[in-house]
This record gives sequence, C-alpha cells and structure tokens, in this order.
Amino acid sequence: MTTAQDTTTRELAELLSIKKIERVLFDYAYYLDMNLPDDLAALFTEDCYVAYGPNFGADGRKAYRETLDGIGTFFTATSHHVSNVVVDFSDDLRSAKVRSVLYAWHRYTKEGKADGYFFGQYHDEFVFDDTSGWLFTRRELRASGVTDFHVKKQIPIGRASA
Repeated sequence: MTTAQDTTTRELAELLSIKKIERVLFDYAYYLDMNLPDDLAALFTEDCYVAYGPNFGADGRKAYRETLDGIGTFFTATSHHVSNVVVDFSDDLRSAKVRSVLYAWHRYTKEGKADGYFFGQYHDEFVFDDTSGWLFTRRELRASGVTDFHVKKQIPIGRASA
C-alpha cells in the first residue's frame, strides 16, 4: 500500500465511525424524549461520568441510571435536537472526543410551570467496545443560555472573552 491508500483507509474508517457515533448521539436524544431510561443508560460504559451541571450528574452507569428515575413523571414531553457534530479520534481509532450543539425543550408536569429551554453543547468522550460498539464514557452538558430550565446552575460553554 502507498501512503495515499493508507490515508484513504483511515479516512474511510473514521467516516464509518463518525456515522456510528452520530447514531449514538441521536439515539440518546430519542431515548430521552421517549422516556426509555434503560435504553439510555445502555449507551454508557459501566464506569462512565455524566455531568448535567455543577454537582448534578453521576459516576458509573448504575448511578447514572438512578438519576433517570422519575423523568417520566417530571416531564410530560421533551424534544432534544443535536447538531454540529465534531469528532476527533485517538490514533488507534478506539476512542474519540466529540462536541455537538444542543437545543432542548421541556414540558413539565407541574401545573403552571412554564416550558423550559436549553441552548448549549455536549462535550463527550467515547470508547469503542468490541461487543457494544461506540459508548459514552464521559458526557458533560455546557450551557450558553437557558429559559425556565429546571437545573438552576449550569456549566458554562467557556466562551473566549474579547
């Protein structure tokens, strides 16, 4: 093989992996919107770390699954929209850092509570598992803005100052 063929082979492998990672991102949004917490938790490694805000998240899949209890009674509906996906792979293509943009709408069950809106980014780390495929090992939600959102403190996106 020439160097050009090696590069083409790697690029093809990256493109296929990007599509598979995007599928995990989209499945996450779907499972959350459909109130499928077991399917949602299965997208994560056993030793995952999840942060939805300062002091709000979980260490490990079991703890993460427990944070999902009650989402069906807390929301009557949600709609999560993920876009602008950027994937940076490790040299061996077995892990990746992923950034995406999120717009989320939440309708709460509490009478009289206004709908909540979240605008921000996900900052994720993925690993490839030979049995399960690509899984979240780390997920951090960062905010650029919220309106009537239930989590009162957010992790800021870290925008550069002028």
